[in-house]
Amino acid sequence: MATVHEPTVVGVAHFNAAEDAAALRGAMKGFGTDEDAIIEILTSRSNAQRQAISQAFTHEYGRDIIEDLKSELGGHFEDVIVALMLPPAEYLCKELHHCMEGMGTDEKVLVEILCTRTKKEIAEIVEAYERLYNRPLAEHMCSETSGDFRRLLTLIVTGARDEEAGVDQARAAEAAQQLYDAGEAKWGTDEEIFNKILAHESFGQLRAIFEEYKNISGRTIEQAIKAEIAGELSEALSAIVECVENHAAWFAQRLRDAMQGLGTDDRTLIRIIVSRSERDLAAIKREYEVLYNKTLGSEVRGETSGDYRKALIALLGPA
Repeated sequence: MATVHEPTVVGVAHFNAAEDAAALRGAMKGFGTDEDAIIEILTSRSNAQRQAISQAFTHEYGRDIIEDLKSELGGHFEDVIVALMLPPAEYLCKELHHCMEGMGTDEKVLVEILCTRTKKEIAEIVEAYERLYNRPLAEHMCSETSGDFRRLLTLIVTGARDEEAGVDQARAAEAAQQLYDAGEAKWGTDEEIFNKILAHESFGQLRAIFEEYKNISGRTIEQAIKAEIAGELSEALSAIVECVENHAAWFAQRLRDAMQGLGTDDRTLIRIIVSRSERDLAAIKREYEVLYNKTLGSEVRGETSGDYRKALIALLGPA
């Protein structure tokens, strides 16, 4: 996956968990809450540092910092701060669980989380999910999805992707031909071939396959998927393809979608900004400006307000 390490949050050099815990306790104790202090501390610390603060808080005061924060904060501002305080895999598990609970499943969230992560990240999510919900992620997901879409996600969740092998150009040409034969070259589409190749091959190998596909077909694999495959499976396969080619641009488009139309999809806005802040949020900001000729910060300012806005802008880092 063409992912780059360009974080906007890197933690602080001279970190002292006990001092931060005391400052946060002071910000929440007594009459009124010092929201600015909470934002300043928690948006500038790395997740590992936040976990150390959480432990120090419990050790010093015998209290759960997340519960204290929840009792003092509200709305989307609370959502951002709680998301920051959770270990990354646990936060994504909560988002997956939420998107599958109740009436209907939000397939876009399944695609965003599962089709864009590395094999190692998926393994961490799978482990955390069973620990948190006493139920395997694959089992819950299978009960909420169907058909080829379910089969693709099951392959991803069960760790089918081979991230050890190097790039083999001859094998890439063979796989590209298989994809062409399964789609454009025949009446009807063999989705199983698309699933098998896009869920199993390493991201480097997929990049080579997609280049070979263009040589064979004369059009891109994205064009073929959109023409040959419909529904959630098309979205999932397209997400894999687009993340292989430009991970940051895919997330920039998802952020744009969250802020367009009637009302803002705050849950998606928070999830992407928080979960990418220590990975590639600086690259996503750059791609956003290239794609839409507007800064991500200016768009977020226009769609949010108050302490919620301040927290997200702090996570985005300097313009």
